[in-house]
Amino acid sequence: MSAKTGGPAFPLVTEKQILHDGMTLRDYFAAKAMAQLMFNSPVVQDDARTTASWAYEYADAMLKAREV
Repeated sequence: MSAKTGGPAFPLVTEKQILHDGMTLRDYFAAKAMAQLMFNSPVVQDDARTTASWAYEYADAMLKAREV
């Protein structure tokens, strides 16, 4: 598991091997954060790049909180 990404969120695994890692846990957390930011923030309409950065800041904070 990568500390930076949290490892795979939805790997496709058989009994013998990992077929596909899927998205990272960091990307999953960011997507969830982005959904809330888009729903609750008027800024989103004007600056998607900033909103995406915020989403990854939240994702990084969630990964950091898991280390404790």
